[in-house]
Parts: sequence; C-alpha cells; structure tokens
Amino acid sequence: MGQDQTKQQIEKGLQLYQCNQTEKALQVWTKVLEKSSDLMGRFRVLGCLVTAHSEMGRYKEMLKFAVVQIDTARELEDADFLLESYLNLARSNEKLCEFHKTISYCKTCLGLPGTRAGAQLGGQVSLSMGNAFLGLSVFQKALESFEKALRYAHNNDDAMLECRVCCSLGSFYAQVKDYEKALFFPCKAAELVNNYGKGWSLKYRAMSQYHMAVAYRLLGHLGSAMECCEESMKIALQHGDRPLQALCLLCFADIHRSRGDLELSQLKLHCLSESIYRSKGLQRELRAHVVRFHECVEETELYCGLCGESIGEKNSRLQALPCSHIFHFRCLQNNGTRSCPNCRRSSMKPGFV
Repeated sequence: MGQDQTKQQIEKGLQLYQCNQTEKALQVWTKVLEKSSDLMGRFRVLGCLVTAHSEMGRYKEMLKFAVVQIDTARELEDADFLLESYLNLARSNEKLCEFHKTISYCKTCLGLPGTRAGAQLGGQVSLSMGNAFLGLSVFQKALESFEKALRYAHNNDDAMLECRVCCSLGSFYAQVKDYEKALFFPCKAAELVNNYGKGWSLKYRAMSQYHMAVAYRLLGHLGSAMECCEESMKIALQHGDRPLQALCLLCFADIHRSRGDLELSQLKLHCLSESIYRSKGLQRELRAHVVRFHECVEETELYCGLCGESIGEKNSRLQALPCSHIFHFRCLQNNGTRSCPNCRRSSMKPGFV
C-alpha cells in the first residue's frame, strides 16, 4: 500500500470514527498498519489507534501502539515525531496509573532538543505531568505543572489546552477540598467550550460538565450536579467514551447517596477511626491513628504553613502563591507578609490558580 492509498484509508477511518463506527474505523486503520510501506502514514495511523483506544478505555492496547509509534518515529529520524510519540507513551502510562513512568517520559519529552512541535506540545506534556503528580498526591509539583501548561495555553492562544488544564485544576481543588475553586475551573472550561468550541469534539463539553458535576456534588448542590452529570453521560454514551461513562456512574452513585464530600481516603480513614476510638475510650488505638493521620498530612504536605492546620479535612477557601505553596486564604490575609512563609519567595503577584 503506497502513500496515496494509505492517506485515503486513514481519512476513511477518520470519517467512520467521527460517525461513531469505531470498530469499523479500527479495522480500516489496522489494515493500513499491516499493509502500508509509508512510514509517515504508519506514524499517523498509530496516532489514530492510540487516541481511539484511549477513548474506549483499552489502555493496554493504547500503550502497545504508543510503543510501536516510538519505533516508527526513530525510523523517520524526526524530532517532532519523536516528541509526539513519547507524549503518547506518557499518556498511556498515565491512563494505566503508572504515574512514575508518566513523569519519566514527560521529562524525556522536555529534554528533547528544540523542535517545531515543542511550542504546541509542551503544554500537553506539562498537563500530563501534572496529572501524574496529582495521582501521586504530590500536590505542589502538580500545581506547578498545571501552571506551566496554562502559560503554554495563554502564550499560544490554545483554548483547547486551557480547557483541559481547567478540568485538571478542578480535580486538584476537589482533592484539597477548596470546593469553590473546584467548581470555578470546570465552569471556566465550559465557558471556553461555549465561546470557542464550535468545531471541537463534544468530549470537551462532556469533560467540563463531568467536573462541574463533581464540584456541585461536593458543594451539596445535588440538582445541578445531576443535571451536569446527565449531560456528560449523554455525550459519553453517544461517542462510546467508556472511561467517562464509568466516571459518570460513580458520580451518579455519589449524588444518589447525597454525599457532600470527596475524601482523601487515608486522611478520612484516620479521621473516622480517631473519632470512633475516642468515643470508645480506647487510648492506645486512638494515639496510633492520631500519629498516622499527622504522618499522612506531613507526607502529602497538606497543611497550612501559617496556622499549621491540615488541608483537606473540610471545605475551606485556599490560596496558591506563585511558588505553588498553598495556604488558607484567611491566614494569608491576616499574616500581611510579602513573601511565602514556606520558601520566602515573593508573593506580591498572585499565582495563576
């Protein structure tokens, strides 16, 4: 199969995919991969297969095609293709929750010599790295990575990337329990979709609606949460986005249980155990859980550097400084300092987030 025929078959697969005939599209692309001798065409079709398997939740298959794509990029000896393929490898590992590998591959991307694609993909690399740090509960580095991704988006007028970063920031603030910011950023993402997303995939709308549903649930606005979650599920079903369908189902379950919080699991476990043992007067067990709770707080660096109280136990308004250290908003107002209490860097200019 030559270059022209390869191109035609790739376009045929894309048309089928856009009409939600995913399995037929996969058959076309797989046939191209088997028969085409055009390296650039093979690279492109591997990218299509990576994206399709990602949206179907077939992450091991996604990883397999990402590895083959790297080998193809090396044959092409093109730095732009190599950067794109390493990014796909990072994303594949992110989906499989192999967060340390994700960070390693992202660093490989950032360490590649200057490429034409660097300006376009650098923000996506930072976003993937931020998601991995968030998965590892390394909150400061996650925030730093999200801010870098946001700067890339702003500098390159990339509204799609900004939309994705806003959704990730929604997840970030939901985990550290600043529910107002957890809602603000997905709402910003939805606004970007409304203003610029006429030609975008509907997955961006579905993504922003899901994150809004999570935030509304955490704030106790269950009617709004249900409305957003239903809209997200409708689009996910329409496009066969199985990972998003699963997330929506979990959100529906939480809404129906009328739960108004999202626990950081270990912290919540030790908080609950502490109250149980305190009520029963079991001092030895109580001390063990108090110690473990504070160890968790230290490990995740989830405490305010001014008042010393842990962050993430209850809904509270937070403020991130340009250095990405997080404090209670009220503590910063009362403190009046012009530098970060943790690292002493200037806090004159507010951070991006």
